[in-house]
Amino acid sequence: QTKHKSRTIHTWRVWAIYMVLAANFSKEQALKQTCPSCDAAQLCNCSSMDLDFIPPGLTAKITVLNLAHNRIKHIRSQDLQQAVNLRALLLQSNKISSIEEDSFQSLGKLKRLDLSDNNLAHLSPVWFGHLFSLQHLHLQGNSYRDLGESSPFSNLRNLSSLHLGNPQFSTIRRGNFEGIELLDKLWIDGGNLSQYEPGSLKSIKKINHMIINLRSVNVFSAIVRDLLHSVIWLEVREIKLEIEKKSLLQNSTPPFTIRKLTFKDASFTDQYVSRLTVLVKEIISLRVLEAIDCVLEGKGAWDTKEIVSSGESLVETVTVINMVIQEFHLFLDLEGMESQINKLKSLTIASSRVFMVPCKLAKHFSSLLYLDFHDNLLVNNRLNETICEDAWPSLQTLNLSQNSLKSLKQTANSVTRLPKLINLDISQNKFGEIPDVCEWPKNLQYLNLSSTQIPKLTTCIPPTLEVLDVSANNLREFGLQLPFLKELYLAKNQLKTLPGATRIPNLVVMSVRRNKLNSFSREGFESFKKLELLDASDNNFICSCEFLSFIHHQAGIAQVLVGWPDKYVCDSPLAVRGVHVGAVHLSLMECHTFLVVSLICALVFLVILILVAVGYKYHAVWYLRMTWAWLQAKRKPKQAPPKDICYDAFVSYSENDSDWVENIMVRELEQACPPFRLCLHKRDFVPGKWIVDNIIDSIEKSHKTLFVLSEHFVQSEWCKYELDFSHFRLFDENNDAAILVLLEPIQSKAIPKRFCKLRKIMNTKTYLEWPLEEEQQQMFWENLKGVLK
Repeated sequence: QTKHKSRTIHTWRVWAIYMVLAANFSKEQALKQTCPSCDAAQLCNCSSMDLDFIPPGLTAKITVLNLAHNRIKHIRSQDLQQAVNLRALLLQSNKISSIEEDSFQSLGKLKRLDLSDNNLAHLSPVWFGHLFSLQHLHLQGNSYRDLGESSPFSNLRNLSSLHLGNPQFSTIRRGNFEGIELLDKLWIDGGNLSQYEPGSLKSIKKINHMIINLRSVNVFSAIVRDLLHSVIWLEVREIKLEIEKKSLLQNSTPPFTIRKLTFKDASFTDQYVSRLTVLVKEIISLRVLEAIDCVLEGKGAWDTKEIVSSGESLVETVTVINMVIQEFHLFLDLEGMESQINKLKSLTIASSRVFMVPCKLAKHFSSLLYLDFHDNLLVNNRLNETICEDAWPSLQTLNLSQNSLKSLKQTANSVTRLPKLINLDISQNKFGEIPDVCEWPKNLQYLNLSSTQIPKLTTCIPPTLEVLDVSANNLREFGLQLPFLKELYLAKNQLKTLPGATRIPNLVVMSVRRNKLNSFSREGFESFKKLELLDASDNNFICSCEFLSFIHHQAGIAQVLVGWPDKYVCDSPLAVRGVHVGAVHLSLMECHTFLVVSLICALVFLVILILVAVGYKYHAVWYLRMTWAWLQAKRKPKQAPPKDICYDAFVSYSENDSDWVENIMVRELEQACPPFRLCLHKRDFVPGKWIVDNIIDSIEKSHKTLFVLSEHFVQSEWCKYELDFSHFRLFDENNDAAILVLLEPIQSKAIPKRFCKLRKIMNTKTYLEWPLEEEQQQMFWENLKGVLK
């Protein structure tokens, strides 16, 4: 019974484990079907899938869940219960109108939550109660009108950025931000914010950057008062500022923290500019003032008396970008504002149709170090008045790019009045030409002449420069002597080679991007002793062997070339066009074509020379001609017609045996009765006829061929040639036309091996041997005459 009970318990345990595993598997399958990208991945992207619910089967594996741009309306308690390791939950741009209170309870590790652009009509503190790790919270674009009676964020101790508000958002109450001590960024979309309880933002001890969209001046003033001791950078958007006589401070005491104030998409009147200038002076910590994409409804008729009476401004940096002034051509000269600008160190007025600064006003920018007038309407005549004598006395950096300057010489003469000028940007002006000589400030170190349509470079360029930018000018060469130059920018020109290093010996950085550079050599590269960065990308490189050898073997090339290897592509040869330079390896034949061809030609010549030498030594030409003659002879009838037989025998002998042949044998045979007709080469060969043809004809016109064999015979080259040919025809016919006469004893092995048939005949057939005894010689002649008959 005990055993049965134990077995039953074990069975139930196994069944329970099986059910759990089956449930998990079914959940994973359900998740996979709903959102395929979640399959075995930590990042689950289910955005824009037209979902109207949070997919089931979320597990602890998932760290990022993206459900943005769907149609989800409700978040239930169980939807995210298992996703305990979630770090980012993106639910923006859905239709969420309700969230159950404990929906986020298990998300203690969540760092980013985005609920923006939904239909939430209220915010519940319970939602965020367990999100202890949350750093980024986005709640903008919903339909709530306020944040409730208390703070929804009281437990978010690690919150770094908060974005809230919407077109219906109208009220901020005290206590709404309780629990938040430090924010890197706070963005409040309060275009219709009309009620702000003073002190609501005071609970936040420090805000690095606050952005607020406002239309109410009263709310703006109240918020500024609350932020004087906490915010560092305040950015106000879409506000239409009007006259307000109240002080911004109202019993607030220094020290203040606000250092930067930015107005974006704001609208000003002349009266409010005057008032605002007075009010911001009260914020003694303020150093940076910006106006971006704003509108000035006026023409500079500011209350200078009120401004001057309020004291000096401590603002050091003023930036105005894309300021729209409807009647900019009627804008006043700001007389009376001189005392307000002498502490200014940086001034940027860009894209705002500035065409001049009155000389009287310019002389009072006594502390200004940086001046940026890019993208305006300055012309050379107005520039001459703007930079008059003693104007901008401390200026070090001047940006005049994208204006309407036409004369480089006049521009240089104007800036010569700036004795401390170091950096000058006059790019994107249509100069068109460049003089040979120009006057520049003595301390000028940086000059930007890019996109100025200058056709060449002359000694107008000052030799004191450390940085020169002449990009996008269609320059074809660079030959300036600039001994102090450290940075040179030549992008978008027509250069075919790197500039010479001897004229710019201290160069550290160079850009020749998008030129007509085909390659650069090791010598050219190494001549720049101090070069640390070279941007030669986007050129049409010819991947020659020399260039590739340099690229592959130059140490540290990857650290020097900017954009390596992706921006360096071969244009030719055609076989490697479009391939990264670093990935190309040409063959030995491609790299050393001349050397390989020369080597092959040398080898062929050597082989031919050897063949000629061997052929000469072994008479190959003779054998070839003889073989050809033999082939021709093979085609002839094996026996000549009787009427063509002229001789009884053709005699083949060595010249050393000619005495015996001509004086003894010929006399004996030709004077016999009846006489024999012998064919001798000395006497009967046709003069001028090829010797082989003479031999063939003589053999064919003779009944027999008589070989007078001796040691001289087998050693004679001439006799070898006769045997070489004659044995082909005579011995192939298997007749007795050959008569061998041994003038002296001769060993069979002395006969050349290639005359195997001759040796065979000597070994197998009888031959006549010339006897030395006179009594036997008569028998020899009788036998020879018998054979010849």
